[in-house]
Amino acid sequence: MGRGGLRAAPAAAMPPWHALPDEVWEHAFSFLPADSDRGAAAAACRSWLRAERRSRRRLAVANCYAASPQDAVDRFPSVRAAEVKGKPHFADFGLVPPAWGAAAAPWVAAAADGWPLLEELSFKRMVVTDDCLEMIAASFRNFQVLRLVSCEGFSTSGLAAIAAGCRNLRELDLQENEIEDCSIHWLSLFPESLTSLVTLNFSCLEGDVNITVLERLVTRCCNLKTLKLNNAIPLDKLASLLRKAPQIVELGTGRFSADYHPDLFSKLEAAFAGCKSLRRLSGAWDAVPEYLPAFYCVSEQVSLTERGLVEVSASCPMLESVLYFCRRMTNEALITIAKNRPNFTCFRLCIIEPHTPDYITHQPLDAGFSAIVESCKGLRRLSVSGLLTDHVFKSIGAHADRLEMLSIAFAGNSDLGLHYILSGCKSLKKLEIRDCPFGDKPLLANAAKLETMRSLWMSSCSLTLGACRQLARKMPRLSVEVMNDPRRACPLESLADESPVETLYAYRTIAGPRSDTPAYVQIV
Repeated sequence: MGRGGLRAAPAAAMPPWHALPDEVWEHAFSFLPADSDRGAAAAACRSWLRAERRSRRRLAVANCYAASPQDAVDRFPSVRAAEVKGKPHFADFGLVPPAWGAAAAPWVAAAADGWPLLEELSFKRMVVTDDCLEMIAASFRNFQVLRLVSCEGFSTSGLAAIAAGCRNLRELDLQENEIEDCSIHWLSLFPESLTSLVTLNFSCLEGDVNITVLERLVTRCCNLKTLKLNNAIPLDKLASLLRKAPQIVELGTGRFSADYHPDLFSKLEAAFAGCKSLRRLSGAWDAVPEYLPAFYCVSEQVSLTERGLVEVSASCPMLESVLYFCRRMTNEALITIAKNRPNFTCFRLCIIEPHTPDYITHQPLDAGFSAIVESCKGLRRLSVSGLLTDHVFKSIGAHADRLEMLSIAFAGNSDLGLHYILSGCKSLKKLEIRDCPFGDKPLLANAAKLETMRSLWMSSCSLTLGACRQLARKMPRLSVEVMNDPRRACPLESLADESPVETLYAYRTIAGPRSDTPAYVQIV
């Protein structure tokens, strides 16, 4: 009863959350961009799973063999942007033999049939043919972004199809690909009406480029922010291109060599000075020292300096990711870097010579890398190198709680190193190891860990075929691939358990064993 003697009206009953239509939840899911968040929400109930399936616009497939292309299309019918990765990361270092697999054709065919509204497509370490590129150009009427990274199998004929057929293209990003030059002036096939390019990167292309056509294209694409040239662009044309695109944010200069002429230097200096937004600079192949001061006027705008990794860590407060190649390192430097930049999410240090110690104390670099993982609480990717013992892996296993990808080369001194990693590192998704003394025992003892990981690569370690067989029996949802020298490949059935394994590649898959393995790749 109320104060006036009237009975209070009951509150209007709110409908239960599960009674809301799927369209409401599909809209709600659009506010969850992270795949992990979407996956967790989709696991709550069937209606949320349906909503997540229908509302997903971006799909990233970290291993092209983890799911079949048709399953991906059937499960997520509304995808607008897809990224697919193929060969393992160590393919970048020549550790994956030729003709390993990772064909893009099945993915392109499935996308053409099931994702007619696809706008973006990225392939990394995959075999992309000209037929693939022609199908992309013909199948998606609003296609806007094509990124190919470390791919092979295509030529300038395929690029010509993209240029002619994709009339709304915003990004053409070709990074470190093997592209056959068919002497086709593919740039000239972009229609004169195309003004939408934001990114144009053909730095890996070997052949000549029609400069006049390139200048016209750059001129009419007034929103162009990234331009990366190949080494066929002469230095005297760079100044002209920069004058036509002063809004550039990222520039790959191409070849930076020519006979020195003061007037050319003045033109370059003025062109760089006019690029007020320039923040990232790369290229400068075969650089002639006399021309390098031409871009000193923008050096204060560029994110990284040339003073060394320690100075960079101290002077770049926003720095979160580093890939650094060097010939020597010290624990003191790594400890200082860890103190300066505890916000690192990616730290990849590649010391050129294996087993290189601290060059001042001649001690292992355990203390330095331990400082990195202890200070950088948000670290998600780590590459270690140099002289390292099992102690550093104990520290990594104990402290790198958010680490998702770990690369190890020429490190450790016993099975304990691998045990520390697999028994710790609670968020680990990808582990790649080469030339380390890790063997069967820690792998089998921590086999359950692989159930929560995407993949494990071990090459030139101390594994036997018997351990790989046991792993396959214990973990039936893993695809366990064994690779030996292609010149002496023989059926696994004829090999004893004690036979050494050169390379193990194990990964989770819902598609079952792949059917395109070459003779030297055998599935256990």
